[in-house]
Amino acid sequence: MLMNIRYLLVVFFLGAVFTVKAQDYDLNDLRQAPKKNSLPVRTPKMSIREVDIQDPNLNLKINYWRNWTSFSINANQASFSDSWNSGGVNSISLGAFFNTKWDYTKEDKNFVSELDLRYGKIKNENQLARKNQDRIWWDNKYSIKFSQKWALFAALTFETQFDAGWQYANINGVDTATRKISNFMAPGYLTPAVGLEYKPDQFSSIRFGPATRMTYILDDNVQSVKEEDTTRFGVEIPGRFKNDVSFQLLAGTDRDLTKWLHLKTTYEFLANFEDLSTSRHRLDAILGVRVSRVISLLFNATLLYDPNQIEELQRSQSIGIGLNYKFPR
Repeated sequence: MLMNIRYLLVVFFLGAVFTVKAQDYDLNDLRQAPKKNSLPVRTPKMSIREVDIQDPNLNLKINYWRNWTSFSINANQASFSDSWNSGGVNSISLGAFFNTKWDYTKEDKNFVSELDLRYGKIKNENQLARKNQDRIWWDNKYSIKFSQKWALFAALTFETQFDAGWQYANINGVDTATRKISNFMAPGYLTPAVGLEYKPDQFSSIRFGPATRMTYILDDNVQSVKEEDTTRFGVEIPGRFKNDVSFQLLAGTDRDLTKWLHLKTTYEFLANFEDLSTSRHRLDAILGVRVSRVISLLFNATLLYDPNQIEELQRSQSIGIGLNYKFPR
């Protein structure tokens, strides 16, 4: 009888041990994040419960990288019948926008790389297709914080365009492209800079300091805006390169104003130390109105004053509705 009791106790003890071992948790089962790129996105049901971790050596790795990417395709179309007497011209436009931003933050060190691509065309009746957007902008910045809102930074920025830009004229009743005034890497800008950065919050920043502005004209067929000009984008004709020591200020904000409203702005000021009269100002603003998960209204506006191009304020604006998708990682 005593042997039977001992045997039962041993069996019970072994069963309890195996039961405890069977309760080891796989940490991956505790993840609550939704699947990437899932549509529609549903809020996961959160649960709180005690978990007994058997292995204290988890060997957890921290990912210091974050990424935000968005892209959109917008279209507009207008048409009028021959009997329409209130004015108007048939037209169609198509534009595409792509932006991706990578951020690495560890302790007081931060690296940000942002790529901004835009291209769009508009076709009016009895006219050649014209660009209404065209930009390649790639900014890379490394900074080290020395206080809560201030940091030292070093940056490298690249800027150019995808396609050729033309001047147009009506010749014998026919819309004609007369002068090629820009192209890919004509101009192209490469701007290394160092200085101070001020970040009042995680959505906005201002950085300023000395910069070297390198201008490239790699298409010899690109002409000046005016026939009497002796320079193209500040580069002496027929030169292909110019280097300017300048002061740069770059300010920007990228934030949600409301649940359905998003604002992204960038302002750049660049002053040549040798000739302050050629200072460059550029302001880009994008206001997005979210209609649904993938449908948005986009308002784009650009103000540019660059005496090396033309001594006038250049303005560009577009409004479009289309597909707009963002996905964080």
